[in-house]
Amino acid sequence: MGRRRTGPRTPLALAVPALLATGFLLVPLLGILARTEWGALGSHLGSEGVIEAVRLSLLVSFGALALSLVLGVPLAWLLARVDFPGKSLVRSLVLLPMVLPPTVGGVALLLGFGRRGLLGPWLEDSFGIVLPFHTSGAVVAATFVAMPFLVISLEGTLAGLRPAYEETAASLGAGPLRVFGTVTLPLVAPGLAAGAALTWARALGEFGATITFAGNLPESTQTLPLQVYLLLQNEPEAATSVSLLLLAIAMAVLVGLRGRWTGADGSASAGGRPRRPGRRGHLAEEAPQAAPAPGGTPPPGTGGPGPGVPGAREPGDVPDPGGPDGNWPLHARVTGFTELTLEAAPGTTVAVVGPNGAGKTTLLRALLGLTPRARAELALGDSEVGSLPPHRRGVAWVPQDGALFPHLTALSNTAYGLRAQGVGRAEARRRAQEWLSRLGVGKLAHRRPGQLSGGQAGRVALARALAARPRLLLLDEPLAALDQTTRAQVRHTLRGHLSGFGGVCMLVTHDPVEALSLADRVLVLEDGRALQDAPPAEVTRHPRSPWVARMLGRNALPGTGAGGGTLALDDGGTLVVADPVPAGAPVLAVIAPEAVALHRARPHGSPRNVRRGTVREITAVGSRLRVLVAAEPGPGGPAGGPPGGPDLVAEITAEAAAELGLADGAEVFTSVKATEIILVER
Repeated sequence: MGRRRTGPRTPLALAVPALLATGFLLVPLLGILARTEWGALGSHLGSEGVIEAVRLSLLVSFGALALSLVLGVPLAWLLARVDFPGKSLVRSLVLLPMVLPPTVGGVALLLGFGRRGLLGPWLEDSFGIVLPFHTSGAVVAATFVAMPFLVISLEGTLAGLRPAYEETAASLGAGPLRVFGTVTLPLVAPGLAAGAALTWARALGEFGATITFAGNLPESTQTLPLQVYLLLQNEPEAATSVSLLLLAIAMAVLVGLRGRWTGADGSASAGGRPRRPGRRGHLAEEAPQAAPAPGGTPPPGTGGPGPGVPGAREPGDVPDPGGPDGNWPLHARVTGFTELTLEAAPGTTVAVVGPNGAGKTTLLRALLGLTPRARAELALGDSEVGSLPPHRRGVAWVPQDGALFPHLTALSNTAYGLRAQGVGRAEARRRAQEWLSRLGVGKLAHRRPGQLSGGQAGRVALARALAARPRLLLLDEPLAALDQTTRAQVRHTLRGHLSGFGGVCMLVTHDPVEALSLADRVLVLEDGRALQDAPPAEVTRHPRSPWVARMLGRNALPGTGAGGGTLALDDGGTLVVADPVPAGAPVLAVIAPEAVALHRARPHGSPRNVRRGTVREITAVGSRLRVLVAAEPGPGGPAGGPPGGPDLVAEITAEAAAELGLADGAEVFTSVKATEIILVER
């Protein structure tokens, strides 16, 4: 049986023009191959004029490449990273030489840099530089035509590079030039190499602008393309041989790029190296190395507590790698999209919670000085740092995915902040190794991020932030990507290091366990405003945000007092409560899932709040079951339940669920006693 086609069938109306286009491009190349005198190829290419042209071409092309790197790399970075007036005009100027006829480009160069041009007389009078009809003029002409290839390639690569790498490097204390040299350039090296190769190849083959601006002078400006032009007039066979040489060089460059110019190779983006599938067993989270218990070693910035006190150092523990000298209380006033005033004592961990779009990440980025959406007046201890650039604030940031630098090992990642702060290489690596050991990943120091599991990478990112000795530590959902077991291990380790941290830690999280177990305070944001700022126990008992109440596993029903102990719920229906509520007062009714009773028939007796609904989801929580009951959209049916209303979550035992015969789609009644409802002011 024949092999069946798996792809879509190519329409004939498209296939024929495509084949013609391929033939149109191929025939001229075949013409060169067919007309080349292979026997005389050596003599043609070994002639004195051709050898001199090769020398000049290499000199001009590499000179143009060097000049393009010096001028084009900063220009590409500017276009990719900075918004400024006239940016579209500058990008158009970059593209212009690619669409401009080369001879017109040569004329433009003459009128700009010639002896009678705009800058030519000044260059000659001030520096004695005369570009036209000189080798330097050929370099300038080749740079004018070829540099756009470098700028376009590098700008595209920079645009695809995640800013989190550069922002994280800045938060570790690296200045802009250090970030550019140690993070940006290594990560965009493939795009830079591709652009450089194309720039060199284009400069090597430049003809029109060169002959117009620099002339066709032997031993001065007569490059290989100009030599071909000259040979065509007297020795066409030799011109074909030299053309073959240029064709071979161009093909070698394209083969070397292997599609990188267009991204056809499917290689990893500049942001990092994709993990190889099928190696999870090798890269998976290893059996935890002896990670210190919460009290095992004192966190940075503290002296060691006495023996027997939580946080005391036991024999055999890794010594404290060092931390900030002194304590750093936080005073911040944030304005813009997120508006709040925040003060916290040293050693305080503040969990920042709220729905998506509430302004949590914007708050962290404002404290770092990385967003125009909000601005922070920030003081750490006695130092006002809100006006300083990010790398001078002493604020370390761990983004959601850690943003480990993919070109550095775990050890070099961890030592990065120390090196940026001027610590010697050997000392920085020693401290980095100690931090990795404290967090249970010391044996992985020489692996790159692509060789680490999610849990291992999370620990390395945390070690890198703590090793930088920050005054303020910002963690943006650092455990979100971890599985439950690994998350518990990392949370256990993190709690130990935060218990005596000399600064303030702010932790963005959607996990109630993280918020309650790690934080001293919980800051609830909604629409960029602080809705609640209280200890975890207070937020748990009296959540003011429906989102937080639901995050904690409780039913949260916003409503307005209707007088006489009745609430008019925002989602429809009414609710009878035990405490009187003033008419028009906005409140949040919080109901624990275990306070919601389920019945297959309408109950009678003490329950006041009864409504009919449909079971939509049943999930297991430990040894109990949580049942989501969707309210009926209309009248309650023959049993006379009230119309509409919010969905409710009930928590019952598995035995009760079996007795009631619950399943998805089953019709049930929910009931809640008025005394089980907690009212919180909104």
